[in-house]
Amino acid sequence: MFSFAPRTYASKAEHYADLAAQARGLIGHEPDLIANAANFGALVFDSLPQLNWAGFYLYDGEELVVGPFQGKPACIRIALGAGVCGTAAQTRRTQVVRDVNAFPGHIPCDSASQSEIVVPLVRADGSLLGVWDVDSPVTDRFDEDDRRGMEALCRVFMDHLEDRG
Repeated sequence: MFSFAPRTYASKAEHYADLAAQARGLIGHEPDLIANAANFGALVFDSLPQLNWAGFYLYDGEELVVGPFQGKPACIRIALGAGVCGTAAQTRRTQVVRDVNAFPGHIPCDSASQSEIVVPLVRADGSLLGVWDVDSPVTDRFDEDDRRGMEALCRVFMDHLEDRG
């Protein structure tokens, strides 16, 4: 059984390193993508402060479709290149948006969201699985420490997926 206990951290880097270790333990023996995505999202949402949405958009070959998440109901489909998620998927680059209102073409699924970070999920063969999307009701919530931490968390997720074949 997985056990989560709130902790205090000296830095964001330390917090993300601990989250990565917890994620490895949480998804380590489970082969199902949806089960792992659901638990991964719950782990991050419950551990990081000042979040109002955390989850996956999965690529169906044409567009991004909402997957497992924590938070209020979300946009169901997002075109590649549209909004922060579609931009991350199309460019295959993490998007750190300190103020979503300043992002051209931002899609306001939840009007409470003020900042966002989106990490593209790319398989070893270069194909797109989808994106990992995290929103905050606070402007300037995400920075370079969060980018590095979220990318490391997503590597744990994707490495496990690749190992399971």
